[in-house]
Amino acid sequence: MVDVYEKIKEGERGAWVSIIAYLILSALKLTVGYVFLSSALQADGLNNLTDIVASIAVLIGLRISQKPPDKDHAYGHFRAETVAALVASVIMAFVGLEVLVGAAQSIASGTGEAPQAWVAAVAFVCAVAMYGVYRYNRDLSIKTGSQALMAAAKDNLSDSLVSIGAAIGILGSQFGMPWLDVVTAFVVGLIICKTAWDILRESLHRLTDGFDEKELAEIREAIAQVQGVEEVRELKARVNGSQTVLDVTIEVPRDLSIVEGHDIADRVEHEMKENHAIYFVSVHVEPKE
Repeated sequence: MVDVYEKIKEGERGAWVSIIAYLILSALKLTVGYVFLSSALQADGLNNLTDIVASIAVLIGLRISQKPPDKDHAYGHFRAETVAALVASVIMAFVGLEVLVGAAQSIASGTGEAPQAWVAAVAFVCAVAMYGVYRYNRDLSIKTGSQALMAAAKDNLSDSLVSIGAAIGILGSQFGMPWLDVVTAFVVGLIICKTAWDILRESLHRLTDGFDEKELAEIREAIAQVQGVEEVRELKARVNGSQTVLDVTIEVPRDLSIVEGHDIADRVEHEMKENHAIYFVSVHVEPKE
């Protein structure tokens, strides 16, 4: 159990790195975008503002998740991560819609000036910086096993791609197509909404105790290979924040003693912890029919 909480605490570093990076990059993009008339860069900056909220939500979720179980939360507070992600996704969706409406109004009015070419370099530098943040958070999430941090890393990667798209839109506007910058802003708005929907859908899936069927099949196969397990009669799993909670009923030979059956259950728990990073396992032993 100590390892679980230590890994969650270690994951906080990634959230802080994302917050600091987004603060700096969003300020740079919004300032340059407004001053030098780049709708794509402004939209990219607004996207980063939503990412600040998402990163703060991840940080808060990680902090709350470290609280030990109490009388009101017998399974701990791990789901705080999922709830925070749900709130962040709603905020991201509102900002994405605002970007879409603004871009649509610009397209309908036919307005839009071509920003200066060097503004594209700002977007490209931001893309490189965000890709570095993605690599850092990805490696840290693999080390700690934090699903929330891995989701944040994927968001970092999408932001890097969005900045590259903004750079392309700005450069394209230099070739007699000033509307291309506005169109790119519209695409950025779509990406924000798509990211928000993906986070919302995954959060709702976890909060309603949904679990990946393929992963469940792999877990069942691993348990079936444990020495002493005759058959896996029933297997249920759910995601509790960044942790997986597993309930399994196994069949063992009828002539085993209670101690021997208990030893098999211990081996199942050890297999799940060491090879699948599942620390919350409830094993019920039944005699084979």
